Amino acid sequence: MPDAIYLWIKAGHVISVIAWMAGMLYLPRLFVYHCGAEKGSVQSETFKIMERRLMRAIMTPAMISTWIFGLILVSMQAEIHGWLHAKIALVVIMSGIHGAMSSWRKAFEQDRNTRSALFFRVMNEVPTLLMIAIVILVIVQPF
Repeated sequence: MPDAIYLWIKAGHVISVIAWMAGMLYLPRLFVYHCGAEKGSVQSETFKIMERRLMRAIMTPAMISTWIFGLILVSMQAEIHGWLHAKIALVVIMSGIHGAMSSWRKAFEQDRNTRSALFFRVMNEVPTLLMIAIVILVIVQPF
């Protein structure tokens, strides 16, 4: 039975990561488009709704459940390897990026964004690079 529980927790972790990453990859793209919308326009107000719902209904709950399931999985391990320390460090960085995105969303919501579309295009790649590194650590377990 413990093996079955472990697999269910692992499935919950993977599902949570997928949902979180979907938002982490989509929100900066919304910011790119939002930069081009005139403040106060219908388009800008629509972006605000989309960004708020994505952050509150998908991204933040998915991040929290990713951490909960992940920490449960770690607690079930008999031995902790170096790759896991590196993975956790990258997930902490990803969580920091999530926090930055939350701050940027609030700036857009208050019509106070000062960042360019180019900035958000670059930031759109950061979660991708982190995700690639995390997946390699988990699958290859290089150390």
